[in-house]
Amino acid sequence: MDTLTAGAPAPEFSLLDQDGNTVTLADFAGKKILFYFYPKAMTPGCTVQARGLRDVKAELDAHNVVVLGVSIDPVKRLGKFIERDELNFTLLSDEDHATAEQFGVWGEKKFTLGNFS
Repeated sequence: MDTLTAGAPAPEFSLLDQDGNTVTLADFAGKKILFYFYPKAMTPGCTVQARGLRDVKAELDAHNVVVLGVSIDPVKRLGKFIERDELNFTLLSDEDHATAEQFGVWGEKKFTLGNFS
């Protein structure tokens, strides 16, 4: 898996949003994108992360930053997540994880345990 490096152009993508509309990189020409990947909608960690972005969206808007959250969840689940947590940004469905792979964020989950003695 190749990891995207800082300053590299974002890979092209075409994904469905929470309403079933197609969203592409070209839709955001001239804007900065905060593209974040999360494992699964409505799980505790992902909910905290999404609410945090929701709560600072006005500040991000002031800097011309668009938030796009991406997960392997189906479109229907994304809409429920937005409604339940009053999210104010777009969520995208990457069910086959092809976009996550392009961005270098898809891979086997690894846990590292330290020596706590």
